[in-house]
Amino acid sequence: MTDRPNSRPDTLIRRTGFPDSVSRAVVTPLQPSVVYASSSPDQLDAQYEGSLKGYTYAREGHPNADVLARKIDMLEGGEGGVITGSGMAAVTAVLLGLLKKGDHVVGGDQLYGRSLRMLTRDLPRFGIPTSLADPTDAETMADAITPDTKLILVELVSNPTLRVADMDGIAALARQHGVLLVVDNTFTTPIGYRPFDHGADVVIHSVTKLLAGHSDVTLGYVSARDAGHRTAICDFIATAGMTPSPYDCWMAERGLYTFPLRFDRAEANARALADHLAGLPGVESVLYPGRADHPDHARAQALLGGRDGNMLSFTISGGRAEANRMIEAVPQLAFAPTLGDVGTTVSHPASSSHRGMSPEERAARGMGEGFFRVSVGIEDIALLKADFRQALAAV
Repeated sequence: MTDRPNSRPDTLIRRTGFPDSVSRAVVTPLQPSVVYASSSPDQLDAQYEGSLKGYTYAREGHPNADVLARKIDMLEGGEGGVITGSGMAAVTAVLLGLLKKGDHVVGGDQLYGRSLRMLTRDLPRFGIPTSLADPTDAETMADAITPDTKLILVELVSNPTLRVADMDGIAALARQHGVLLVVDNTFTTPIGYRPFDHGADVVIHSVTKLLAGHSDVTLGYVSARDAGHRTAICDFIATAGMTPSPYDCWMAERGLYTFPLRFDRAEANARALADHLAGLPGVESVLYPGRADHPDHARAQALLGGRDGNMLSFTISGGRAEANRMIEAVPQLAFAPTLGDVGTTVSHPASSSHRGMSPEERAARGMGEGFFRVSVGIEDIALLKADFRQALAAV
């Protein structure tokens, strides 16, 4: 038998391409390759210089990330968005990619807990001073502006207190002072609000949440209006190694196809559950932008056009002991510090997202031991109502 070169086991390590086909895959192929081969040094130069489109090293970009980013660009009305390894990676890339020592940042005082930590503890270590102000009051935000302010960071609907920012006033303030307006649109999503249409310079998402929607990927997204800002952010992402997993990008793209359906169902459930909770004994207050008793209801309707989302918060009577009893009474409900899943999740900011704050700081923002945030899923609403009746009966 002839020992043909192509039959020897040691030839298996030779890389081969995909088979040619006149048809194409309906599903986006998963490409986990870390590196991409070029035909010559001249071609590689052309790729880095931008005259040819191609991939080089996955830390600098890969096909699955680009497919996902273009779909979110389409939703947000953005251009050249980039996917990061997490939502906080997107926040960090914006702040450290666009700012330098001495620049000043104004942040909303009701941001996600890790964003607050970034502003109050981490940026100052790098010589970037920050101030926090109430985003529901543009005049208060204006008072925080200094001659060195370069950027304002807000969430339209705050996490977890569900207050609604004065986006029109803040956008006007940013234009007046020539500072960048960065909006974390994770809670609201492009279905509820498109920040670029209202004066934002940069839009951020935790894709982990509603966009992907199944609690099985960790990703972020960021897009900037200005091409120079996009380049600065992308360069920092590549340098800092904020690389997203191709598999997570592939999974998130799959989740994105059902995003509008999931959003509609979860939003309808949230409206019904908010009203249900408001009538249960032991509930002191319910926060949902679609309810007339929400402190920012009129603004929410004007900005969101009736798309009030799937998030609600409520406060029960009592403290930690009552909080424990409520959660222990409904093991079928996921008690987890996340949001946007197809299943309903309940979180307790005092013991999770905002545990880094003092009790006094949390109390000042309305987040006592009896405060809970609910990410409403797509379950049958009768089932959810029964679950929360059971939970509140234990309190």
